Amino acid sequence: MDQQLDFAPCGYFSISDTGIIHSANQTFATMLAYERDELIGKHIESFMSMTNKLFFHTYFYPYMQLYGHVNEIYLSLQSSGRLDVPVLLNGVRQTRDGETFMDCVIVEMRRRLEHEKDVLATKQRLEHLVQETNETNHKLELLHQEYETKQRELMSVNLQLETLALTDPLTGLKNRRFFNESLLSHLSKFHRSGELFSIALIDIDRFKSINDTYGHPVGDLVLTDLARLLNTSSRETDVTARFGGEEFVILLAGADESQAVHVAERLRAAIEAATLGNLNITASIGVATITLEDTDDRLINKADQALYESKASGRNRVTHAMDLKAAE
Repeated sequence: MDQQLDFAPCGYFSISDTGIIHSANQTFATMLAYERDELIGKHIESFMSMTNKLFFHTYFYPYMQLYGHVNEIYLSLQSSGRLDVPVLLNGVRQTRDGETFMDCVIVEMRRRLEHEKDVLATKQRLEHLVQETNETNHKLELLHQEYETKQRELMSVNLQLETLALTDPLTGLKNRRFFNESLLSHLSKFHRSGELFSIALIDIDRFKSINDTYGHPVGDLVLTDLARLLNTSSRETDVTARFGGEEFVILLAGADESQAVHVAERLRAAIEAATLGNLNITASIGVATITLEDTDDRLINKADQALYESKASGRNRVTHAMDLKAAE
């Protein structure tokens, strides 16, 4: 960690999806009166009261899973002397080298601000609940047991939310958001190691006429059957997703131009030979292979142009973006 970030006028820490601290700057360690080594590897909730743990679970994790960021959360952390340190927290969920982290910045707040009245009201209700549990050890034990149960339920809900956020509800394939995250990860790996990969955009030919002739239920059945065919025909290292409407996309890990075209042609033939939704359909495919000049948007655009060429050339065919460049 460079010195500017290490001694920035705000605390910084990065945690895993399960809350384990992976890194922290010196400002954060000083704020809590700990040595930095005492923070790394610990769960962030180790530095929270029971009230703030509950608040963190009911707001921070679900919001991060759904939206990928949080802004201006007011809560208190506990220093090594068990003193409350009120802070304002911003966080963002990011993927680095294939792993997901939640990077957080905190600013110490010595004066209590009126902030997010609905969040504050929730916090006050939780504090009242904790105060009531202090009446007897028995009530405290019951609350602890209830908290453990709720924590497990929340972890399960968070997992379900993450799955729903990354899955297409009709076909069960990964959705465009998941594909985009995977594409960025492979793009970063390509720039580090030079490992090639390709993408193939697959579009059902004349899908509108299927819906118009047979109805949307049959159209949906065609989509789900095609999704099943693509999924069973893909390798474990590939990423198969619904790109939108009748369009699907496959990220072919490690595939160069000729390999990607071979795979795409095999898929095209399999689609033509299959009965999907009790119909015989065809699909057009556009393929693009990563180059040093490509960004994620540029690579998708190249595959999309190749797909357009397959459509314009009579459908039911495979076109690689390099074919377009050679024809210019």
